[in-house]
Amino acid sequence: MIRMFRLYASLLFFAIALPILSQAQSAPATSDKPFVVEYYYKAKWGHADEFLKLFKKNHYPVLKKEMEMGRLSKVWMDQPRYHTTEDGRWDFRVTIVFKNATVANEAFDEAALQKQMYPDQETFQREEQRRFEILDAHWDLPVKTVDLEAKP
Repeated sequence: MIRMFRLYASLLFFAIALPILSQAQSAPATSDKPFVVEYYYKAKWGHADEFLKLFKKNHYPVLKKEMEMGRLSKVWMDQPRYHTTEDGRWDFRVTIVFKNATVANEAFDEAALQKQMYPDQETFQREEQRRFEILDAHWDLPVKTVDLEAKP
């Protein structure tokens, strides 16, 4: 009876593990594909312009420097044309295209870059704190492109 249990347990294990392992081995390497993340910002009412001013002054130059370094491929900002419901409202969406998923997820010392670019760290830190104080919400969303022509 114990032998039969072990046999069934082994069969069950392989029935579950083999498809997972074969799928993992056949998955294409994505290290060369761009990795896209959307960053959403919802400013407190009346503070969207201030947020944008601080973003352009302190954060966008850092992102541009990361593009020059080759870490990022592209950065852009979108703003909704019309209003939505308050619970779904966002004021700015910044889309960042990383070189690849590895670059996006590996440790990167952005603080060192910021110190190099902004010698007056007291002002920089105060303004960056203010940029986040005037937000009601902020969230990040990694996205992928869906190939509508691909066969299932």
